[in-house]
Amino acid sequence: MLQLLAFAAVLLLSLFLVPLGLPGLWVMIVAAFAWNWLVPGMAIGGLALGIAFGLAVVAEVLEFTLSAKYTTKYGGSRRAGWGAILGGIAGAIVGVPVPIIGSVIGAFAGAFVGALVLEYTRQDATRDTATRVATGALIGRVMAAAAKTGLGCAVAVVLLFSAWKS
Repeated sequence: MLQLLAFAAVLLLSLFLVPLGLPGLWVMIVAAFAWNWLVPGMAIGGLALGIAFGLAVVAEVLEFTLSAKYTTKYGGSRRAGWGAILGGIAGAIVGVPVPIIGSVIGAFAGAFVGALVLEYTRQDATRDTATRVATGALIGRVMAAAAKTGLGCAVAVVLLFSAWKS
């Protein structure tokens, strides 16, 4: 029982990494494999590991595509969508030196700036249009963080339930 509580604590701490832009979902997957290795009598099943891995992949894809989707939904060009994706990645990297929330703020700001700059490169772009598109990119990035955190909760539940059930 104590091992299960420790595993739950690792999953919970990993879940807190997700909104910070850190690889919390992958830490959960590695923790599940470590659980199977360290606690052989209570192994997490292959189906649960497969479901958790699939959810983690879906979460990663959503994280990179929602910002672009909202950029185009708010009237942006495909170029602005790529700006939101690349700006979000660059912003997260630049924000890493700031403890705890730097990568989150950097990813949000990067998505906004990336979409704004690349939308301005269109010939017919106006300040209002570019700002609206960049706001869409920011909203998309927030939605991506929320979706990834929600999927992280699902991964934690699947893994914890499978460990408890065995």
